Amino acid sequence: MRVVLAPDSFKGTITAADAASALAEGWGGGAEFLMRPMADGGEGTVAAFAAAVPGAVRMPVTVDGPAGTPVDTAWLLLPATEDAPRGTAVIDLASTSGIELLGELRPFDADSTGFGQAIAAAMDHGVSRLVLGIGSSASTDGGTGVLRALGARFTDAAGSEVAPGARGLPAIARVDLSGLRPAPETLVLTDVTNPLTGPRGAAEVFGPQKGLTDGEDRARTDAALAALAALLRLDPATPGAGAAGGVGGALVAWGARLLPGASEVARLIGLAEAIASADLVITGEGSYDGQSGDGKVPSFVAGLAEDAGVPAAVVAGRITADADTSLFAASVSLTELSGSSEAALADPARWLREAGARLATETGS
Repeated sequence: MRVVLAPDSFKGTITAADAASALAEGWGGGAEFLMRPMADGGEGTVAAFAAAVPGAVRMPVTVDGPAGTPVDTAWLLLPATEDAPRGTAVIDLASTSGIELLGELRPFDADSTGFGQAIAAAMDHGVSRLVLGIGSSASTDGGTGVLRALGARFTDAAGSEVAPGARGLPAIARVDLSGLRPAPETLVLTDVTNPLTGPRGAAEVFGPQKGLTDGEDRARTDAALAALAALLRLDPATPGAGAAGGVGGALVAWGARLLPGASEVARLIGLAEAIASADLVITGEGSYDGQSGDGKVPSFVAGLAEDAGVPAAVVAGRITADADTSLFAASVSLTELSGSSEAALADPARWLREAGARLATETGS
């Protein structure tokens, strides 16, 4: 029996690659496993490619994290191909400027500089293409940190550099892009389609998650983002421009293309081809709920399985009452297996092994 293992990360508890390994261990013998850990542009994007692409090499880099302190991380170098003869760099914002890197929220001062520094390091290496995952941002800086690390300048009316993060946005009077490095082919992965500004924009929708809880602060930041868009000649209504606190829009202004995260990761790791030769697909995520059908990994993987005529199963930390499990031949909740959400969160690998064993009994042949 051939089984494709394509879970997303269980956010904050276990990576997609480790989740896939635990499921395989729990299943035991009697199956051939094709490891295709997934991501949608957020946490675990680099790890997903590292597990799925032979010859991928982690390239260590130290960057300025979202709090301005050094963060030791890595970007991933994929082997050269015909359309990327000098290789492809995969970089995720979560590991350079992500919210999980903060000890406490910094709504005004966190910024995306470290992500830009990692991009610059990959460009210095000479890669042909960039694949950038921009989920799990810590900041609402409009992507000014990224562009600053790539050579842009943001100054106030007196010609002085503005402060980083959302704190400096309202003071920006001029944007100097003369020193901005030209973009290579750049694909930006995100599961967010929000515009940069307005009721569905970066400040209003995602700002509270990053500490912008005061309505006046969000309104001020939203207005500053609108002014920044005008200076960058960016249409603030561009779908996805509001992703990662405006990093999506900044990257579009740089010349990048925004793409649906799950589908592009799947394409680049050959998920559809793996599924076509399989007898079963197992996917999953931390919380499978009513929002999971909107471009998230499990529903996307289930769609590929359905197209190939292959049954799919889902494993999640929890499965809520409003979740649609009709896409799956089997579903397993780690919370139900362990008896509580606390137990599932405390040792997800253990309960993923238990889930693998249960699926082997229920679906294995």
